[in-house]
Amino acid sequence: MPRINTINAENASAEQQQIRANVKKGLGLVPNLVSTLAQSPAAAHAYLAFSGALAKGSLSRKLQEQISLVVGETNACDYCVAAHTLLGGKAGLTQDETFAARAAESADPKTEAALVFAQKIVTERGHVTDEDVTGLRQLGFTDGDIAEIVANTALNIFTNYFNHVAGTVVDFPAAPKLAASACAH
Repeated sequence: MPRINTINAENASAEQQQIRANVKKGLGLVPNLVSTLAQSPAAAHAYLAFSGALAKGSLSRKLQEQISLVVGETNACDYCVAAHTLLGGKAGLTQDETFAARAAESADPKTEAALVFAQKIVTERGHVTDEDVTGLRQLGFTDGDIAEIVANTALNIFTNYFNHVAGTVVDFPAAPKLAASACAH
């Protein structure tokens, strides 16, 4: 049961209607996350601006989705795992890659290092080591790439926590559950 209600066409202010219209134009639908965030146009605008800026960054869409999946899984956010399972598929992730990303794993060592790093940001509340950062650089990540891994992780922490607080109703197909052993890296 939601703790924060969604905004719909009938109960939206002019600004909330514009937020919904812009998202629908871009995605073809208005996810419950956005409809709920729209209770605060400032929060909705912040999310959309942050998300939009990162979409133009140096990390591939595929890697961004993999980061979203590992962060969502680590934070036990069913909404985000469901959304990013679908979006990850649209970005080119196979079902196996989606499951692997949720467990901070990848057949590509560079991708796996980014996922392990994102997971560590979550579990260690940002307290990573010099070795963690050096390891990313040794695999070819630039300082800008590392900044974007942190930014993508932070954006997903925001949506994970918002969905937990709001009780956002999942409006994407439910993601299959992972085996418990796959969640610990």
